[in-house]
Amino acid sequence: EVGLLLKVASDGSISRMLVSGRILYGERVRDALVRHLEKDLGPLALPHIPPNPSPFTIAEYFPDPEISGFVDPRHHAVSLAYVIPVSGDCTPTQEALNLAWFTPAEAASSKIAADMTGGQDRLLRLGLAHVGKLP
Repeated sequence: EVGLLLKVASDGSISRMLVSGRILYGERVRDALVRHLEKDLGPLALPHIPPNPSPFTIAEYFPDPEISGFVDPRHHAVSLAYVIPVSGDCTPTQEALNLAWFTPAEAASSKIAADMTGGQDRLLRLGLAHVGKLP
C-alpha cells in the first residue's frame, strides 16, 4: 500500500502529499530520511532504510510549471526521491491533517492525481514504476 498525507500546500490548498523535506546543513541523507519520516508518520513508523540509500529519481522543481512539470513557486529546488517501506504504526503528525493508505492502482488513479499539486502525482507514479507496481 501507498501512504499519502493530507496537508495544506504552499498555495493554501488542501492536497495529498508524499513525505518530503529538506536536508539540513551537515546532515546525512539517511538521517534526513529518518527525520522526515518520523516527523510526518510518527516515531513508531519503523522505516526500512538501507545503510546507503539511493534515490529512484531526481526531480527538479521550478517556479514555472512549463519547465519540468515539478512546481515549487518559492524557488528552484532539486529533490532526491526514495521509496521507503514502513512496518510500524503510522500516525500523521505536525502539519498533516490525515494519512490514508491506497492500493497502487488507487494511488496512481486520476482521482488521487487531482488531489495532488506541484507534480507530486508524477513523482508517485515514477516511484510505483520503480518498484514494479504501476498499474
